[in-house]
Amino acid sequence: MGKSARSVAAVTLAALMLASCGGGGEGSLGSGGPVTVTPTPTPTPTPTPTCALASRQAFAKAVIDEWYLFPSDVASVSAASHGNVQSYIDALVAPARALNKDRFFTYITSIVEENAFYASGSSAGFGARLAYDAVNQRILIAEAYEGAPAFAAGIDRGTAIVAIGTNSGNLRTVASIVNAEGTAGLTNALGPNDPGVSRVLRITDASGTRDVTVAKADYSLDPVSDRYGAKIIAEGGRSYGYINLRTFISSADDQLKAAFADFRARGVTDIIVDFRYNGGGLVSTANLMGDLMGAGRAGQIFSQTQFRASKSAENDEHRFNPLSQSIAPTRIAFIGTGSTASASELVINSMLPWLGTDMTLVGSNTYGKPVGQIALDKAECDDRMRVVAFATANANGQRDYYDGLAPKIGNSCAANDDLSVPLGDPREASIRAAINFLSGTACTARIADASAGAAAMRRSAPIVAERAMLTPDRPSAAQRELPGLF
Repeated sequence: MGKSARSVAAVTLAALMLASCGGGGEGSLGSGGPVTVTPTPTPTPTPTPTCALASRQAFAKAVIDEWYLFPSDVASVSAASHGNVQSYIDALVAPARALNKDRFFTYITSIVEENAFYASGSSAGFGARLAYDAVNQRILIAEAYEGAPAFAAGIDRGTAIVAIGTNSGNLRTVASIVNAEGTAGLTNALGPNDPGVSRVLRITDASGTRDVTVAKADYSLDPVSDRYGAKIIAEGGRSYGYINLRTFISSADDQLKAAFADFRARGVTDIIVDFRYNGGGLVSTANLMGDLMGAGRAGQIFSQTQFRASKSAENDEHRFNPLSQSIAPTRIAFIGTGSTASASELVINSMLPWLGTDMTLVGSNTYGKPVGQIALDKAECDDRMRVVAFATANANGQRDYYDGLAPKIGNSCAANDDLSVPLGDPREASIRAAINFLSGTACTARIADASAGAAAMRRSAPIVAERAMLTPDRPSAAQRELPGLF
């Protein structure tokens, strides 16, 4: 970590981070060593006078007053008029949200739960990413994690959930739930992400339609899948490296090094970096990924961290620090979607000055989160305050991509996320488009033009029409970094 992370840690900073839709974490002095506590999605610390609502609200306000990146966009509101900490935070930063600067990136969360996730991907639930298909009124599985309950029950990418119940006698169709309660009814029907919570799911896949009972459980996320996370795709006499990083957590570091060591040993310099569902995570892992793609660029700027004027002493930069596993990419095709955010966008944006038209964004536009949070803890209450405190920029100072990265990448290439094909498979639409770019084949439609051509794209691949990741109103630490996780 650089000067910024070290000095901010000295004022009880628990984490320096980036993440999608408001999550993420960067371990520093405040977070201690390996986390051994089993996470609980809704911790209930022992009440003490210092954990009274007014005290917790005052703590949140003090953090915002000192660190918030947009101090002129903070409202003057009464804490007493709010019945919980988060609603008070929401009211304070409402002006910045109205300007699209802070889309629920500032929030209160659990120290125990978050530490467990960032250390090892520890979470509880079914262990699958769910997307709502509004056209066909069903839930689609975008990805299922090895070692988690859904995958063990035979649920994987492309499976459709068409009905949900607590037992086989009260199954309700997805259509009826949405008609009665909206999409929020789906998250309610799926139940809390507590170990032991069980649901009966009616699923449809290539094997037909059947009912399965799945009980939620604790599991640890493998950030680079053993099935398809890192591989070499050989085609037309050429080899392409493929890396699919699910999230930026500490346990990804050695996996990334191993993948790039393999690319280097095989002389592979054309690579596909699949961030399509990656909502962000640790800055240190993002910087490591830059280093692994920075052979020959030692000492040159990869990324810059910029705080508000009163905290400018904390500004920092990360310079490429190549490792023995590092490669010098000839071309990179990044795969992204609206779930690609924060640390993922940092990596993409930071490579742009160095590769220019020799890199592309394939798929659809990214989320648009060029800011990051620091974390300060009120430990006795299990409260971690995540506050937007810095912006991230590349070597050219480019940082304002609140509308996503596609407008910044002139040769972006629109492509579908085809759930009917496994991840890592060259037949999958986005991977095919990425290979085409790497091999020199022209793209047929830019992401910037995708909205105009949306109808034609839907006709060619109706499975992706009107599909969005299913997200609860109050996501857990894991759900913030992995949109659609249940």
